[in-house]
Amino acid sequence: MGDELKPDGAALHESSLRLADTDSVFPLHWKSGSLKYADFKLMTEGGTAKLFTCRDVNLHREVVYKTLHPDMRQSEIETQRFLREARVTAKLQHPGTVPVYELGRDRNGDLFFTMKHVRGRNLRDILLGLRDGDERLEQLFSLAALVDALIQVCQTVAHAHDRGVIHRDLKPANILVGAFGEVIVLDWGLAKVWGEPDVAREAFPAGASPTLTPAGRRYGTPLYMAPELARGDAQIDGRADVFSLGNILFEMLTLHQLLSGETAQEVADNLLNQPLPKPSEALPDHDIPPALESICCKALEKEKRARFSSVQGMLEALRDYRLSGAAA
Repeated sequence: MGDELKPDGAALHESSLRLADTDSVFPLHWKSGSLKYADFKLMTEGGTAKLFTCRDVNLHREVVYKTLHPDMRQSEIETQRFLREARVTAKLQHPGTVPVYELGRDRNGDLFFTMKHVRGRNLRDILLGLRDGDERLEQLFSLAALVDALIQVCQTVAHAHDRGVIHRDLKPANILVGAFGEVIVLDWGLAKVWGEPDVAREAFPAGASPTLTPAGRRYGTPLYMAPELARGDAQIDGRADVFSLGNILFEMLTLHQLLSGETAQEVADNLLNQPLPKPSEALPDHDIPPALESICCKALEKEKRARFSSVQGMLEALRDYRLSGAAA
């Protein structure tokens, strides 16, 4: 059957629907909770959690199953972050977020949640491939395509802000570009929600990585952090996400990171005490569209009052740019 063709001529693959998946008899003694998941395969793991692909034996579909690392399961902060990610993602219910199917505990009492298995590439890998001259990626991801992806990200984040949620950890690694052009914003575990008290963040631990969201901390990834987060300001609003989106746009335009440093504290010091380059200054021999550079620089203003007042404002500027016929 693997060689049969769908009506459009594309070969069936392992995720394609088959009659046995849709019409088999549902057993009288059916499984629920974590017991209904089988055929676990490790998909990826980070510093705090593991993601598996597995099969929901009731619905006959593949899902992603996420659970905390064993040594993180007693951490109050990581447990809260895990629950917040599951619940915020489930409640936002937007095309730019992953559908969450279930939150529960397994037979050992450990938390898990399951979600749609979205196939695609994360934006970090795309930008690294473009920087390395990957010809296939250059065909798929022109500047116009990257800007269109960022527009979809802005739509998702604007929706979240309208629902009272600030992401606080936007970065290319948390953006997934699907096989059919869908763009998904991931990892809402650090989101700020209505009712959460404004608390200044704790100091960076010595030697903390600038590229990772540290375990046991309530702040995001240093390389994409807004100045007010780096300073530890207590009152954070949606303009922190605007800065991160401007940082991502800078990377799309230059294929280089805006900030640098060996440690999180060094990155923060550079962000707060050094002038930020314009895309055209970082890549002087490259033709940077002036309109996009203007949008990027406005989003990256260190003083938040000088930025776009909302993600919606940045979104409208990007849409106007695309409607003008630029970056075609």
